[in-house]
Order: sequence, then C-alpha cells, then structure tokens
Amino acid sequence: MTKENLLEAFKAFTVEALKDLILPMQQQKEDKGLSLPRTPEVHIMGLADVKAAKKKAPYVFHQLLISKDKWIPGKPRPDSQATVRSVAAVYDTNNQEGQLALLELFERMRIGLLTRGVIGKQFKLNCEAGLEYLIYPDNIPPFYAGEMVTVWKLPPVEREVKYGKQGYSNIRSKGPKGHECGGEHYGPQE
Repeated sequence: MTKENLLEAFKAFTVEALKDLILPMQQQKEDKGLSLPRTPEVHIMGLADVKAAKKKAPYVFHQLLISKDKWIPGKPRPDSQATVRSVAAVYDTNNQEGQLALLELFERMRIGLLTRGVIGKQFKLNCEAGLEYLIYPDNIPPFYAGEMVTVWKLPPVEREVKYGKQGYSNIRSKGPKGHECGGEHYGPQE
C-alpha cells in the first residue's frame, strides 16, 4: 500500500508541475477536427494500452522499479526506500521542438522535486542517491522519449504484534547477517 501511495503522490506532484506545459499531439484518424495541444497525461505503473503509446503522447508514467528495506544495527526499524522510473514521451513534427519539449518536461519535474524534496507529506527524495534523467539518443521523430530515475525514503513500518517474552508468536528468526530484525528479537529469548 505504501508504494502505491508513493506513486499516487508522485502522479499528483507531476500533474501540478506540468499543468502549464501545453504540448502538441498527433492527429488521429478518428479525430473530426485538429488535435488540440494539451498537458501531458500522467499514469502509474504504465499505460493501460501499450499499443496506443504513440497515440497517447504527450504522457508520463511512474513505475516502481526497486523496493528495499535495510536493517541497520542499533535502529529500531528498517530504512525503507523505493526506486521509481518515470518515462515520458512527447510528439512534435519539428525535431528540435520535440527534443526541447521533452527537455522542458524533465526540467520542470527535476526543479520541482529538488525544490520540494517531499511529496505526499511522507515521501522524501533521497538526494544522496541522486536524481538523473536520460533523453533516449535513438528517438525517431516525431516521437521523443526519455526517463528519470528517483529514489524515495519511505515512512517507517510500525509493528502490530510484539515478539519475544511478552509476545504472541513462536517464530524464531534472526535478521540479516545474524542480528535481530529491526533491533527486536523474534521469538522467545534464548
């Protein structure tokens, strides 16, 4: 649930960051008039119809790549983080304008993230991990795409069940590298 909340918060942030960025879209066969420029659509975990990716441009989608929980000795809870890949695509018949539009989209996101640092009031950008984006070098006009990778610190997970002498479980387990997970011992004390 937390990862889904992160993606939803990132989506809300992106909609706000790109709300004034109006980009052209490709004329579709079923369109009765000209396709009017619009702000990029924002999705999570991918597009609903992958075959329609070119029809949907401009768009951004945020996709969870890696989720990691790391136990650090002396800390009561694991440090949790998630790596998110953000893929963006734009359309423009002018090669230079298309590439500049994609650059503008990523710069708005980058500057907004570095300025705010926190989204959804609980997910903190991990600045030590860095923030990077890549504009694909093999783009074929009139479509231009790239991706951004960000790492997010997640809120701590709180235990609901106590383990140990006063606990309610028979689970006997040591955490990674022989230390107790989250600084607490699982199961009865030995």
